[in-house]
Amino acid sequence: MCRKLFVLLLAFILAGCSVHQSQPAESYSEQAQWIVLPFENHSETPLASERVEALTLAALRTHRLDASAAHVDVDPYQLPRHDDRRRYSEAMALARSTGIHYGVTGSVVEWRYKSGLDGEPAVGIAMHVIEIHSGETVWSGSFSRSGWSRESLAGTGQKVIDKLVTGLLRG
Repeated sequence: MCRKLFVLLLAFILAGCSVHQSQPAESYSEQAQWIVLPFENHSETPLASERVEALTLAALRTHRLDASAAHVDVDPYQLPRHDDRRRYSEAMALARSTGIHYGVTGSVVEWRYKSGLDGEPAVGIAMHVIEIHSGETVWSGSFSRSGWSRESLAGTGQKVIDKLVTGLLRG
C-alpha cells in the first residue's frame, strides 16, 4: 500500500515538471534572427500571454539570441488588441516581411495563484519554435511548475520559460 502511494506521488510530481519535445531542436545558426510571436492565453488570468511574451523575450536575449518582440499595435490612440489569433497572423506577416528566421510562440495554460492558505503560484506553458519562411514547427515543448507559498508568480513563470528556452537550445 505504502509503495503504491509512493509511486503515485512520484508520478504526480514528475508529470508537473516535464518537458515534452515533439521534434528535436534544429541547429540554429548564430546569425539567425528571432521574434517572439503572440502566445494564446488559455488561462483565467487576463493578459497572462503578454507577460509570458515579455519573459520569453528576456530569456532569449539572456541566451544571446538576436531576438525582438512583435509589436503590431501601431495606433497609440486605440486600445490594444486582445484577439490572439489576429495578433498572431499580423505578427507572422511582419516577421515574413522583415526576413526573420525563427518565431517563438505557444500558449499559456495556467498562470495563477492557487487558492488556499498558502496561495502557491502555478504556471503551465506550451512553447513552439516556428520557422518563419515555411511556417513549420521545428520544436515544441511544455513545462508546468508550482512554486512555494512565498514565491512570486512572475518568478515561477521565469523559471518555467527559462527551462523551455534552455531545452529548445539543447535539443
